[in-house]
Amino acid sequence: METGRIQSFQPLLSATPKVLILGTMPSVKSLEQQEYYGNKQNVFWKLLFAVFEVPLSTVYADKVKLIQNHHLALWDVLQSCEREGSLDSAIKAEYPNNIQQLLQDYPSIQLIVFSSQNAAKYFKKYIRTAVGIPMVTLPSPSGANARMTFDEKLKAWRSLKTWCE
Repeated sequence: METGRIQSFQPLLSATPKVLILGTMPSVKSLEQQEYYGNKQNVFWKLLFAVFEVPLSTVYADKVKLIQNHHLALWDVLQSCEREGSLDSAIKAEYPNNIQQLLQDYPSIQLIVFSSQNAAKYFKKYIRTAVGIPMVTLPSPSGANARMTFDEKLKAWRSLKTWCE
């Protein structure tokens, strides 16, 4: 099977984001649906709806509204890469997004959250640091992260709410 070059999405932003959540790269399902975290095996949206105590919705417009209503920004560390399948371990020839520019454009961002160890790894490789902005790596919401239960992931992800108030 030929490995093709794939592109990430544009950032999903509230008007005044306080927390920037960074993933690595959209999955095959997400790219097909043109939606962040579009794979039903990924519990990202279920976690966010639970953190903010909003009834879970599968409608993408409701998910976008959740981001906008809670001072969040959502993006990926990588702008493009070559990858067969959806696993981060298959990423090759990657190129980063201009996260430094985003941070300059949105000085309201007070925290960077990585949605996986791999997102943090690529951030440190290409961007290195965001001066004066704390960074936290939360457990991956991916279905591939089966060593943690949903409740264990939710306990860690609840810290977002404090930063967004």
